[in-house]
Amino acid sequence: MVTTRLGAASDQLASIEIEGLTKRFGAFTAVDNVSFKVRKGEVLGFLGPNGAGKSTTMRMLAGFMIPTAGTAHIEGHDVQTDSVAARRVLGYLPEGAPTYPEMSVEGFLRFCARVRGFSGSELTDRVDHALGLTTLQGVRLQAVETLSKGFKRRVGLAQALLHDPAVLVLDEPTDGMDPNQKHQVRKLIRSMAPDKAIIISTHILEEVDAVCTRAIVLSAGRIVADATPQELAGWHPSGELDEVFRALTMEGEAE
Repeated sequence: MVTTRLGAASDQLASIEIEGLTKRFGAFTAVDNVSFKVRKGEVLGFLGPNGAGKSTTMRMLAGFMIPTAGTAHIEGHDVQTDSVAARRVLGYLPEGAPTYPEMSVEGFLRFCARVRGFSGSELTDRVDHALGLTTLQGVRLQAVETLSKGFKRRVGLAQALLHDPAVLVLDEPTDGMDPNQKHQVRKLIRSMAPDKAIIISTHILEEVDAVCTRAIVLSAGRIVADATPQELAGWHPSGELDEVFRALTMEGEAE
């Protein structure tokens, strides 16, 4: 097993700090003593095969699942003991992006903005800005349930951006999108990156090349690599990330 660490992430004040995060379901350990930090300006690709523990880790980071052990902090706020403050600075796009399907896109976003504490002209401005960022103006009056999977993901992304959070945790943000939609979302993530700490959970390796400054590979609930995409690619003679990914995750499955 090969693991490398980027010292820069720990040398500066981190927006995201995870230490010893563990989640067990009975005798099964889904996430096993995971630790890492992410600072402002980093886009971290969180990689791994299905069942590696990516979504479970992100749910614990977002405060939606209680860890068996370990801690997670967002902008200095413990996600368990100071959860309200942590969620105020977090934009979270969960797997599946649950919405109220009978609502219109605009109606759903206005509802989310009210929950966030916005009202009046500020609420309207926030919603309009989120619609513009995610290119949803053309379907703003359409019921969410009538949208394609790709458009529904963009609605979920829009709600995560409403309050301009310092930290974004995005679980498979381009899932179900066509190539044009993926291009738009990746361009948006790159444009936001200098001002935020961003984690993207994905199994799409081209996404890592397109937007990530750093990548963590998870296998069987454990970190097996932490490096830049360029460094990871150099771990295989072919220079291909998919070859490195297979080698790392197959090794984890064999243990």
